[in-house]
Amino acid sequence: MLTPPSDDTWLRLTEESLPVGTAGDWAVRPNCGAMVVFSGTARDHAPGREGVERLEYEAYEEHVVPRLAEIADEMRRQWPTLGRIALLHRVGVVPVGESSVVVAVSSPHRPESFEAARFGIDTVKATVPIWKRETWSDGESWGLETQHISEVGD
Repeated sequence: MLTPPSDDTWLRLTEESLPVGTAGDWAVRPNCGAMVVFSGTARDHAPGREGVERLEYEAYEEHVVPRLAEIADEMRRQWPTLGRIALLHRVGVVPVGESSVVVAVSSPHRPESFEAARFGIDTVKATVPIWKRETWSDGESWGLETQHISEVGD
């Protein structure tokens, strides 16, 4: 079971199920009136591929966690009033309906939480080197929607 840290930034790459509710509970702080949680879940279809059965992610922790830290730093630079930030991603097999990524953000007011959470998930997808294999009723493939990895500030 993943345990939240004692500080205000929770970054993790794990084979365990992601604790969506725990991340949201952890993000709440007395000085923050807003908290947003985004959970990306494995769905049963993708463009042109019905019957998706599972996703599988591979990544190297030594590359992912430092990039997650860069994203959290940039979030705090753009929204200095943020309270807590969680950026969690799963590796290994992720069955349909389970979370593959969680972003949780708290701030004194809702605009900052919504904006920072949106930035967090979009930047994770664009800048973190994580590979996905999708298995569906007619086949499987690694990274059909691959994109070039960019830098956090780009």
